Amino acid sequence: MGALEPLGEVWVVAPDREQSAASHAISLHRPLRISRVRERWYSVDGTPADCVYLAAHHLMKDNLPAVLVSGINHGANLADDVTYSGTVAAAMEGYLLGLPSVAVSLVSRRQFDFTHAARFAGSLVKALLEKGGGRRMLLNVNVPPKEPKGYRITKLGKHSYGYEVVENVDPRGRKYYWIGGSEFLHEDVPGSDCNAVLREGLISVTPLQLDLTDHPMLPELETWAVDGFSKPGG
Repeated sequence: MGALEPLGEVWVVAPDREQSAASHAISLHRPLRISRVRERWYSVDGTPADCVYLAAHHLMKDNLPAVLVSGINHGANLADDVTYSGTVAAAMEGYLLGLPSVAVSLVSRRQFDFTHAARFAGSLVKALLEKGGGRRMLLNVNVPPKEPKGYRITKLGKHSYGYEVVENVDPRGRKYYWIGGSEFLHEDVPGSDCNAVLREGLISVTPLQLDLTDHPMLPELETWAVDGFSKPGG
């Protein structure tokens, strides 16, 4: 927050607990509670997307922010992480509302020094306000754990944490399972966020979009015939 304060008035609306891998879930089937921490600071007993929704449609509905910043997250949101990440989902919700939105994550599992991530976030938001203010955009930023050597505009890479399923037995004799491994595996994809951060020690800035349509697949699907059903205009 401190890195953004020189740029204007800052509001904080954040989940009241850990929300890793919450993705873009919103709470439609239970009430939400908002707690005022101090002036312009609020906690919500919901998901990251809930926080953005409540901020835009309730707390700040009469004066929407010029930019939405989600994070700084404790841990990476590289490559395929963006489909699971609550941090990125909050920025996606802002994007859906028409706001320029930025998700920022620190690529570390143990030591969390946010100095460089905060400084870069402040500088990036300043540039956004000067160059792209008012434009609908979604940027995903990942910062290496040590002092970065610079930054790079990247595309999403490919990686996984392994696919281990650990089976165990609770004190009552019932089986339970932990999913998701702890081994970080990433492919060598030139120009990717993984390569920039993990191989080169650079900050990655990846522009994202939410149109999931596989456009190259559309012409091929037009050639398919589904027995018993007509396709008007086909």
